[in-house]
Amino acid sequence: MSDAVFPYIILASTSPYRRELLQRLRIPFETISPQVDETPFADEQPRQLARRLAEAKARAVAELHPDAVVIGSDQVADLHGKSLGKPLQHDRAVTQLRAMRGQTVVFHTAVAVVCLARQHTEVDVAQVSVTFRDVDTGMSDEEIESYLRLEQPYDCAGSAKSEGLGIALLARIQNDDPTALIGLPMIKTCSMLRAAGVPLLTGARA
Repeated sequence: MSDAVFPYIILASTSPYRRELLQRLRIPFETISPQVDETPFADEQPRQLARRLAEAKARAVAELHPDAVVIGSDQVADLHGKSLGKPLQHDRAVTQLRAMRGQTVVFHTAVAVVCLARQHTEVDVAQVSVTFRDVDTGMSDEEIESYLRLEQPYDCAGSAKSEGLGIALLARIQNDDPTALIGLPMIKTCSMLRAAGVPLLTGARA
């Protein structure tokens, strides 16, 4: 299928992780940074926050490009009902990882696909349960410091990259879509893109 008839697709994110995941589909797309306030509402639950922000990001870009099929996504780490966002700073990352030692954290990764011209909106959330090691099995203060110094995952919710060295911090992962933990649940994304009229396999580039 030629680009002339292929739907205009925009990833409403500048995350290199989400861009790399979407590139696996071999379809043409652009990336645009959504201008969205990510401050949680009072008493907003982690899953609700991820879902709201994913749709808000997609809609913010769709309003500027109404003919486009826009993908928005957001991830929130959930530690016993408390939202853990991107630490951005070393000290915050240390605090997050210490709090997660020996705990199971649920990562809510939401994806939204919006096309205003087609009046199409779909939003869903993938959940991944991640059990972190405790002090005696791979998450001592020294190991946390070493990990953060080596990988510097300050732009990742929960302060760890499972696709990188962060896997050494984990005891177990339970999920039905491993890409969700990286930042974009591709199984759900593929289903949503098809529903929005995007031909995936027949439109993929060699």
